[in-house]
Amino acid sequence: MGHFLTTVVVVVVVALLPIWVLAVEASKHREEKTTKSLRFGGDGQFKILQVADMHYADGKTTPCEDVLPYQVAGCSDLNTTAFVKRMIQAEKPDFIVFTGDNIYGFDATDVAKSMDAAFAPAIASNIPWAAVLGNHDQESDLSREGVMKHIVGYKSTLAQVNPSDQEVIDGFGNYNLEVGGVQGTGFENKSVLNLYFLDSGDYSTVPSIPGYGWIKPSQQFWFQQTSAKLNKAYMKKPQAQKTPAPGLAYFHIPLPEFASLDSSNSTGVRQEGISSASVNSGFFTTLVEAGDVKAAFTGHDHVNDFCGKLTGINLCYAGGFGYHAYGKAGWDRRARVVAATLEKTSTGGWGAVKSIKTWKRLDDQHLSTIDSEVLWTKSSAGVRRKKHIGGP
Repeated sequence: MGHFLTTVVVVVVVALLPIWVLAVEASKHREEKTTKSLRFGGDGQFKILQVADMHYADGKTTPCEDVLPYQVAGCSDLNTTAFVKRMIQAEKPDFIVFTGDNIYGFDATDVAKSMDAAFAPAIASNIPWAAVLGNHDQESDLSREGVMKHIVGYKSTLAQVNPSDQEVIDGFGNYNLEVGGVQGTGFENKSVLNLYFLDSGDYSTVPSIPGYGWIKPSQQFWFQQTSAKLNKAYMKKPQAQKTPAPGLAYFHIPLPEFASLDSSNSTGVRQEGISSASVNSGFFTTLVEAGDVKAAFTGHDHVNDFCGKLTGINLCYAGGFGYHAYGKAGWDRRARVVAATLEKTSTGGWGAVKSIKTWKRLDDQHLSTIDSEVLWTKSSAGVRRKKHIGGP
């Protein structure tokens, strides 16, 4: 009888072993995501690469859209992959953000494989990265929730399906990340730069309201709570600050307020309409009231890449990145980079964020840098300048 029981136990253990292994691996991945933190390096800078609208589908067999005649032959999703790799190599970012329409669901034969290929360069780089959803990511055999759950399972990603402390919230991919100060300084345990990610939806679910989705009241409530909590912590001892730490917001669909900007008050170009929701959800006002967000970054409208300031907040497009996305022949695909720089303290160490700058890189021969500008400085409302810098 004892021998029989031993055999049964061994069989059960062997049968359950794969489950245990999977559970341990999943637990390790969750622990890695919760313990891995973003932090300014010893050079006092934190650099973010924004990739908007890759529209990835089936790789080599997926043709490019809106390129010059001589570029058509052999042009595919692999050109998008090559551009991501070039940007990572050139800029060496500390963090990468994919701001939606990462894949083009309609043309993706296998949505999981499409996502694997789309995010592969970021995963291979081992650089922390995050993503939000656009209006095309779910147009295949996975729901928006399914797509976001697939994304959070990848290596090196800090993306989350939704806040763990929020029972009811609209959409999938609402979360925030904190960027700590330099290790060994008085700011090492403070978030000196706050990153907010929101799901701007896909299409209206209200029959009487046409068009695209928008950021809902439940999401705005979560943002308000999170912003207030972070501001309170930042303004407490040790190293109590008089003003909130600067914040940056990333989502896919532009706010209606983007339409208030034109060539007279922005850097970059506006070559198509602002495809925001047909209703104003009031999220811009929510951002202004919170007081910490200095810039909001979107995609969606591929041939707009402008950036302008409204009521103290910079509203910035990244410009279209992907080659299977619509664009404008002869107008290079592009990416946006943001760099936050810390101030030096009286003792020579690193302190709070002093300034936030941005520029764009073109996928041309020289990976040219254009439209470099200061979005925000600690001592003022920010200085804007237009400048074209030649390639490296």
